Amino acid sequence: MRPGLAALAVLLAPAVAAAHVRITSPTPRLSDQLKQRHCGMAGSARANVQTYKPGSKLHLVWDEYVVHPGWFRVSFQQNGDTFEVPPMSNGPTGSGTASNYPTENLTGKTDPATGSLIIADRIAHGTLSLDVTLPSVECSNCTLQLTQMMTDKPPYSMDTASDDIYYACVDLVLSNAAPATDAGAGGPGTGPDGGGGGTGGTSGGCSAAGGASIFLALAVLGLLRRRRV
Repeated sequence: MRPGLAALAVLLAPAVAAAHVRITSPTPRLSDQLKQRHCGMAGSARANVQTYKPGSKLHLVWDEYVVHPGWFRVSFQQNGDTFEVPPMSNGPTGSGTASNYPTENLTGKTDPATGSLIIADRIAHGTLSLDVTLPSVECSNCTLQLTQMMTDKPPYSMDTASDDIYYACVDLVLSNAAPATDAGAGGPGTGPDGGGGGTGGTSGGCSAAGGASIFLALAVLGLLRRRRV
């Protein structure tokens, strides 16, 4: 059994270690460099674009693979993928001590520098989903961003690749021509495959990538058992 267990560990490790937090529904822009603002891998192209009616509801689901104390933020950008970064509590020139982590709830704020809107801020640690009402605007290059702010990695900094924040995004189009859907119940807009952009999701712990690794690992163990017989 030892070779089988070793194979299982090797197969499962990448699925767990690849990310700390990842959007599972709707289908996100994929990235394996989640500390790069503002959507993970710097300069990554739009992908898996989801189309909704302006003002519709979206059920956002994510997994937290590596748990950290802190909180989450959901923001919307109607033109591109540049967002406000959570500011230090004593200003942009303040120190990065542990007590300098962001403390203000900025829900509803529109950032004058980037034009991004904070839909929900300081979402409680341990939360893995949120019903989001999209803005009532049409846009062809808009983005929904999830950030995880960790508070156990002081000092807090606002660098391009801060050790305290993980970023993930969903690429969107908001159009009045989009079919009406009930996204709040888990059914989203039109996805890149012509179907829904994020039905289902998980309640935490396993993504599609993680599930695939588990099935592959079980298949390997099955082959090992056959050889022994």
